[in-house]
Amino acid sequence: MRIGIANDMPIAAELLRRVVASVPEHRVVWVAADGQEAVDNCRYQLPDLVLMDINMPNMDGVEATRRIMAETPCAILLVIASVDANVTGVYDAMGHGAIDAVDLPNVGIGADLSTQASRLLTKIAIIGTLLGEGRGQRSRPSSPPAPEEAGGAARRLVAIGASAGGPAAVAKVLSGLPADFTAALVLVQHIDEKFVPGLCQWLGQHTPIRVTAAVTGGRPERGMVHVASSADHLVLLEDGTFAYTPEPRSLPYRPSVDLFYQSLERHWHGELIAVLLSGMGRDGAQGLKALRDAGHLTLAQDKGSSAVYGMPKAAAALDAAVEVLPLEHIAGRLLGVFGRSD
Repeated sequence: MRIGIANDMPIAAELLRRVVASVPEHRVVWVAADGQEAVDNCRYQLPDLVLMDINMPNMDGVEATRRIMAETPCAILLVIASVDANVTGVYDAMGHGAIDAVDLPNVGIGADLSTQASRLLTKIAIIGTLLGEGRGQRSRPSSPPAPEEAGGAARRLVAIGASAGGPAAVAKVLSGLPADFTAALVLVQHIDEKFVPGLCQWLGQHTPIRVTAAVTGGRPERGMVHVASSADHLVLLEDGTFAYTPEPRSLPYRPSVDLFYQSLERHWHGELIAVLLSGMGRDGAQGLKALRDAGHLTLAQDKGSSAVYGMPKAAAALDAAVEVLPLEHIAGRLLGVFGRSD
């Protein structure tokens, strides 16, 4: 891959250059000392991937990500000294289309570069796979919601899949739902498991609905958002409980939206709406099609409101979505079907 580096610290920029150079298939095409320079460089020499810092002078990484994705879209991986210390900036940048985030490798004198940078190199390899995918490429009537007891296991479910640009899109959907929303929600977001607690906390600032990690043995609960929280794939078992599985290991992104949707098609017996939001690649399209073919309502975000129109585009190509909607209309559609508590 052709990779650009945006980092105002010369030592960090040189470290990243060495990491990229350690893989023969990658090469650095430019190094930018601030966000504005990164935006300008993308106009004149667009790379396959930008390794973006958050805290830079003149223009920070959040604004640079927004500008790049609006003007010259390309894959962006946030590489910063401490993801935990920059949670707000990380999710703001991911909302604009950054794919993922990783801590800057801590490589001491004499340390093996490939070992210390393995986490970063793995993420770059995954993004390369997704870029390769991108280069190759009837609904049943909704019945009125039945009354439910407050809390407890849900009989109605909203299953949301998202990737790059997903956090902001999910926050927008959740912000339009009331505390007494009558369904459970499950989110499968492409994100490192290390950052799931921060994502839950960040999403919780945008909605009155409780946001929590989906745990093995738990069940979808009414009035809660359950977030896939492992490097393994979240699935729903026959008994209606959550579980995580490492297989198939060949899937390029974890957790897999497709795998979760497919488990719902087999094992969810209540009412269901599946929603596929902004993201790179094709994950979720096949699963969404399976749910549509099974008679469930399936929604996909439209091109105009998607930070990255990859996953929804793949769903549209398969005719997997019953409805393709602008992001600002999705919460209203969910409310129109499932509504509020009486």
